[in-house]
Amino acid sequence: MAKDIEVASHEYGAKDYQDPPPANLFDAEELTKWSFYRAIIAEFIATLLFLYITVLTVIGYKSQTDPIHSTDQCGGVGILGIAWAFGGMIFVLVYCTAGISGGHINPAVTFGLFLARKVTLPRAIMYMLAQCLGAVCGCGLVKAFQKTYYKNYGGGANELADGYNKGTGLGAEIIGTFVLVYTVLAPLPIGFAVFMVHLATIPITGTGINPARSFGAAVIYGKEKAWDDQWIFWVGPMIGAAIAAVYHQFVLRAGAVKAFGSSRSNA
Repeated sequence: MAKDIEVASHEYGAKDYQDPPPANLFDAEELTKWSFYRAIIAEFIATLLFLYITVLTVIGYKSQTDPIHSTDQCGGVGILGIAWAFGGMIFVLVYCTAGISGGHINPAVTFGLFLARKVTLPRAIMYMLAQCLGAVCGCGLVKAFQKTYYKNYGGGANELADGYNKGTGLGAEIIGTFVLVYTVLAPLPIGFAVFMVHLATIPITGTGINPARSFGAAVIYGKEKAWDDQWIFWVGPMIGAAIAAVYHQFVLRAGAVKAFGSSRSNA
């Protein structure tokens, strides 16, 4: 019996997922490499492009459904089109940058990967700064090219919808970001996860799940309502990312085996 347990345990260990070595908290050597700074630039440009395309889509949809200009409430791309724009852009940009920076394009994703020990602290900090700056620049380009539409249709800023309290908005952001970061940490289609989360949460918060996206839009739009709700779009995604990182490390992956042992060997 003991031999059977030993064999079963060995088979489980051989088949179990093996995480790559965890990243150090601080790696001075990476600060001297061009690849480090190239990755930061890639995150900046990717987030800029992400905000430029998606905010234009949101503004375009609101313009197309404005009762002043159109009586057809089914006109425009609709919520489905907005969700496709966000999910599609993430799919494209992650594909383009995954081999350079990992394709985070989101401070919550970077935070979750840092907690999971996939990136160092300096890289996490620089990624987040680059993402926020890229988001501000992306929204700035939208305002520069479409100033009237930008001003009239909300600037793509995330705000809590009427009829929902702040707790509901916070919960939507936590769960939505959990789905996203869980997808990032597991080998599943990231863009499709973004698409699905947008379908569920656009009516509640406009879907943040990306603090850089919410921050950049609020900075350029500059209205009080966008800033009043801003904390929701930071606290919610960071909590969701942290929960996803813990779930991934200690339930789904090798950390669970190290901490609790194999379920087969305990049978």
